Amino acid sequence: MEKQDILKTIKELREKSPKRNFSQSLDLIINLQNLDLKKPEHKVDLYLQLPHSKNKKIKLCIFLDAQLAQKAKGVFDTVITKEDFAKWTNNKKEQKKLATSHDFFVAQVEIMAQVAANFGKVLGARGKMPNPKAGCVVPGNIQSLDPLANKLQNTVRLQTKNETSIKASVGNDSMKDEDLADNILAVYNTLLSKLPQEKNNIKYLAVKFTMSQMIKIVESVKQKK
Repeated sequence: MEKQDILKTIKELREKSPKRNFSQSLDLIINLQNLDLKKPEHKVDLYLQLPHSKNKKIKLCIFLDAQLAQKAKGVFDTVITKEDFAKWTNNKKEQKKLATSHDFFVAQVEIMAQVAANFGKVLGARGKMPNPKAGCVVPGNIQSLDPLANKLQNTVRLQTKNETSIKASVGNDSMKDEDLADNILAVYNTLLSKLPQEKNNIKYLAVKFTMSQMIKIVESVKQKK
């Protein structure tokens, strides 16, 4: 996959998509093939930091003890200390609102068991439990939470779940085509290295805006010398 192929497709997508009075996300859809998701080695579940910001504020929530809470204030959108867990335990409605309104959840490692016991059913069902793969489980003696919060702003999760396809938001329509293409290429190259048969496991890639039709990215045929 060449960057030029992606740029050509983004240009076509813009030409065919009516202007909206709101910012639309650019989604990358990757259809896979020749995979058996019953085999653990064929499943995809990884986190990737994009080269360019998605131009969208990512909402972050953190679970921690009172000692670390001071470092989290002003860095995370929602800070929940273990002393507050009792208020949430039997309030599934509020937990669902919390899960829906936040993109990533971080937890202090020392209270991870309590987080699982109190929030696991709701967050787990939505695939939003604090995940060590994304750096979302932190020690209580961490010096600063700023680097993690900044990293998560550019982080996307690539996951097959129960079907051989992956969808990831890689930016929005206000971004430069060059930056969008870089983000797409980063996802493609990272995924390629994780697939058992690499390129042979990819059926096609496509892009779409929130309210647009999907357009496939077609690779240029290289001329043989």
